[in-house]
Amino acid sequence: MGFPYYIAKRYLFSKTSNNAINIITMIASFGVIVGALALFVILSGFSGLRTFSYSLLDVSDPDIKITTTVGKSFFITETLQQKLQTNTSIKESTKVIEERVFLEFNEKNEIAFIKGVEENYTNISKIDSSLSVGTWLQKDFENTAVIGRGISNKLSLGILSYSEPLKIMIPKPGKGFINPRNPFYSIETQIVGVYLGTEEFESKFVFTSIEQARDLLRFKENQVTGIELRLNDIEDSNEVAANLQTALGTDFKVQTKEQLNEVFYKVINTENFVSYLIFTLIVIIALFNVIGAIIMMIIDKKQNLKTLFNLGATIKEIKKIFIFQGFLLTFFGMCVGLVLGVILVFLQKEFSLFMIVPNLAYPVEFKFSNLLIVFCTITVLGFIAAKIASSRISEAFIEK
Repeated sequence: MGFPYYIAKRYLFSKTSNNAINIITMIASFGVIVGALALFVILSGFSGLRTFSYSLLDVSDPDIKITTTVGKSFFITETLQQKLQTNTSIKESTKVIEERVFLEFNEKNEIAFIKGVEENYTNISKIDSSLSVGTWLQKDFENTAVIGRGISNKLSLGILSYSEPLKIMIPKPGKGFINPRNPFYSIETQIVGVYLGTEEFESKFVFTSIEQARDLLRFKENQVTGIELRLNDIEDSNEVAANLQTALGTDFKVQTKEQLNEVFYKVINTENFVSYLIFTLIVIIALFNVIGAIIMMIIDKKQNLKTLFNLGATIKEIKKIFIFQGFLLTFFGMCVGLVLGVILVFLQKEFSLFMIVPNLAYPVEFKFSNLLIVFCTITVLGFIAAKIASSRISEAFIEK
């Protein structure tokens, strides 16, 4: 390895007599630098976008949610409570009541979900930190609610609209004749806060106290539609969910945050993978310049190669010279590109150079895994490019 590597370094770092080859080599190096820079920045951008998107789910969904597979609601039994309390992976739990409802305000109507929550709900979800205006539910004030920005816009409803309350209605259950004059159970609430989140989440829920939801749906004391859990370590969510599913049986459905948002997770991960493939293709195109530069170098050094061959160097060793040269060309170009990429990512994090909207910078995240992906991708592709270029060398070519 020493002899081919030494010659490859000499060829790489010394100028040739042919100025065109020097220019082609510089262009090839520049292409590798830009390719490595672009690939790392894109991966860092998608890592930041994924983290930002997942942070929105921290507002809308718990680490684990337990619902029933039999009907819409179930009763909290002592056995169920004991199974949850004895699970050391669970940090906190809360009971919720959810149901589809009709909303009416100032002759405008909308369909949404009421979600009755307990006081400790903000320990499970970060919903209180996503409020754009107003405050979260407080036990000192009765008949209050928090709505999403989507519902607020559709109903033209702001906070503390004392002139007219928001009316929440649900059809009365049962069979047979329904009194058309009074077909709904209903409650009236004052809006004290408006929350932000994903587009779907902003248009989905009206949060009230669990007592209000229970009164509206005529539920009994221990009757709920779900239990939401916060874990000590979110990384253990799949294992904890599997254990809980086994313990609770088939009458219950235990879902992690990822399972609750399966489509969302798939879209984010697919976009990341497709972007990686696209920019890898750009890198491959840039490496054609490397192949061209090495071939030109082989032609330029033909007499030198003939001398080496006559001195006893084998064709395999001569091929290794240009494999090493191509590898070193891509390696050093990649290192420069990665250094520039890391600097750009940290500048974006620190100074918000690129903005999505005036008050939101494009999210980026530095991850060593992205460095490793770029390193492996360009190293492998650079080696293949050098291998392709060096395949031109043969005994007939040297002696011609």
